[in-house]
Amino acid sequence: MRGLPCSPLPILLLLLQPWETQLQFQGPRCRTGPLDLVFVIDSSRSVRPFEFETMRQFLVGLLRRLDVGPNATRVGVIQYSSQVQSVFRLGAFSRREDMERAIRALVPLAQGTMTGLAIQYAMNVAFSVAEGARPLEARVPRVAVIVTDGRPQDRVAEVAAQARARGIEIYAVGVQRADVGSLRAMASPPLDEHVFLVESFDLIQEFGLQFQGRLCGKNLCAEGGHGCQHQCVSSPGTFYCTCNPGYQLAADHKGCLARDLCNGIDHGCEFQCVSDGLTYRCLCPDGRQLQADGKSCNRCREGHVDLVLLVDGSKSVRPQNFELVKRFVNQIVDFLDVSPEGTRVGMVQFSSRVRTEFPLGRYGTTAEVKQAVLAVEYMERGTMTGLALRHMVEHSFSEAQGARPRVLNVPRVGLVFTDGRSQDDISVWAARAKEEGIVMYAVGVGKAVEEELRQIASEPAELHVSYSPDFSTMTHLLENLKGSICPEEGISAGTELRSPCECESLVEFQGRTLGALESLTQNHIL
Repeated sequence: MRGLPCSPLPILLLLLQPWETQLQFQGPRCRTGPLDLVFVIDSSRSVRPFEFETMRQFLVGLLRRLDVGPNATRVGVIQYSSQVQSVFRLGAFSRREDMERAIRALVPLAQGTMTGLAIQYAMNVAFSVAEGARPLEARVPRVAVIVTDGRPQDRVAEVAAQARARGIEIYAVGVQRADVGSLRAMASPPLDEHVFLVESFDLIQEFGLQFQGRLCGKNLCAEGGHGCQHQCVSSPGTFYCTCNPGYQLAADHKGCLARDLCNGIDHGCEFQCVSDGLTYRCLCPDGRQLQADGKSCNRCREGHVDLVLLVDGSKSVRPQNFELVKRFVNQIVDFLDVSPEGTRVGMVQFSSRVRTEFPLGRYGTTAEVKQAVLAVEYMERGTMTGLALRHMVEHSFSEAQGARPRVLNVPRVGLVFTDGRSQDDISVWAARAKEEGIVMYAVGVGKAVEEELRQIASEPAELHVSYSPDFSTMTHLLENLKGSICPEEGISAGTELRSPCECESLVEFQGRTLGALESLTQNHIL
């Protein structure tokens, strides 16, 4: 009979050494750094009494070589058959003697082989903080060693993949009748380092002799060549890199990048947050000033805009999300100087049809607009975005609906809010809107189609398209929209309305008049 080693795993070596052979390899205990180690032991009826006794001896022998303790290696043991039983949890014992006593008192369950159930228990229970595992942020390696002698009676691939995705490193040890395919489905990659198959207990000593020296292993950090930019942390048989405060690990898991504090904290910046070393600062768009609180920007109180909101009320939005959309709209309204002489706001809802909820000229205060928005009833049905754009161009910006005459050069802004693909063509009326001088913004949520959003929006699309994957998180779009809709923040389609009696207006009028007279004089001479 032959032993087929598939892994140089240090911990498994001693696991695969009979009790008798461990005595001759005793030496200083391994100090490999903190580790959360859980053994998942097959005690089904197919495991014969003498085999189970050998497995018990493996565990006791292994404990005598580990640096066991609350701040070192924590050990937990579970056994399984048709059910799962916790022998002792990770946080149960800090003394080796107590662990050995619990292992020696272990009684086999002697039923089926539900390995998948055992992995699920290890993932959800054994490696939980409540059971004694250290929190994930402590970066203590979590290792599960599964020892089995047969084919699982349930599925293991999917639950093992979930466990690995949660950061649990799985080693699969098969003895005699174990199914190789199942071992490979359970183990972490690379498989040749995480799978052991032993055809006979008589040959376990060969594995112990071959890999015994790896249990204590070398300090890979001390040897150099690890490539860590900042710090290297030694771990059993491996290492990992960490970064200094204010930095985060790069995608290669070795380099360090300055941490974007703006994404990691509730910075409170109204417009833009910029990371600056170990701190951050708030910025405002050009033309607006940072207020004394260091976070907010002065409000857009001097601008004049005719703003029409096109809101998707199709079935895919759903009632609860439509309420979130209305709240989002009112947050935009809060920023504007709503008045007959300032910003006028109109709202159109669309689904399979189009409905004007209120035109531009109806409400003259922020409170009135917000109340009208909250009163809007959800339409449901289809998504005719093209029809809505046509309605906006032909009706919403007409003087009859409250839009100011073009001669006043008041910017006209359309903001389309949608969560999915349009059921009709949008190209013609999206282009017509921009030809009519309407500055278009497109806000997409969820399954909104980027190509359609870009087609609706004015150029450059990067400044006129916003997207949020979820309705509950779309409030982060407010910063961009606030700075964009405010006339002095990039909408140059018109000039602000001023009293003709103001000094600045008189000077400007005089300059324009003199320029026009000079031009007429030159033309006359020619």
